[in-house]
Amino acid sequence: MTDQRDSPRRSQPSLKRPGRWLISLAGVLLLLAILNAALRPWYMRWGATDAELRRTYPDNQLVPNVLTVATRAITIQAPPQAVWPWIVQIGEDRGGFYSYTWLENLFLADMHNADRINPQWQTRQRGDTVWLTRKDRYHGNARTVVAEYEPGHVMILVSPPNYEKLAQSGPPIDATWSVMLEPEGENASRLIMRWRGQSTGWVRQASGYFLFDPCHFIMERRMMLGIKERAEKSSNRR
Repeated sequence: MTDQRDSPRRSQPSLKRPGRWLISLAGVLLLLAILNAALRPWYMRWGATDAELRRTYPDNQLVPNVLTVATRAITIQAPPQAVWPWIVQIGEDRGGFYSYTWLENLFLADMHNADRINPQWQTRQRGDTVWLTRKDRYHGNARTVVAEYEPGHVMILVSPPNYEKLAQSGPPIDATWSVMLEPEGENASRLIMRWRGQSTGWVRQASGYFLFDPCHFIMERRMMLGIKERAEKSSNRR
């Protein structure tokens, strides 16, 4: 005969296991949230000086009421004319984004980073599309549009709906991603990249705070370092 006194004792672990997983998951999420909060002041202004944070940039007028601003900067030991050709050719259908292609390609981007300047990729103008993935992926929606362009100095990218809004009624819009380049001394440049946006609804705000912002930092930092490495290498060859 089976000792029925043991049966409740045997069933207890299986009953408690889902609860243990939930507690463990909650603990991990809490630790990630604390880590994100601790690191956020650093990664949202990586490399930027206090003066650069206080400045007014061209994207301010496009998104005047902002909830999130990330301003990052890096010094490149090459003059602006040696750096801008790498910036103007960003895009999946051009030189890539000089970031982690293996991560981008996990999301079917089919990204390939260029290690040379292609003369055919050296023109941009307002309204141009900058592809984030291959054109046939995500129904052709993985793209940004050039909203403002000043050769050698500024390129501001926005989503297609925001570009349509700018064309029809003007600012304000929801978000901008800006690339700005300035001379620093005689033979160096200051590369400044900014994300400026506002989100409505707690779900979008939470996903931006906990997911988009740290992930964007990881990819953008590698992009800035990628531009720096290529520009300095090509400048030293001259």
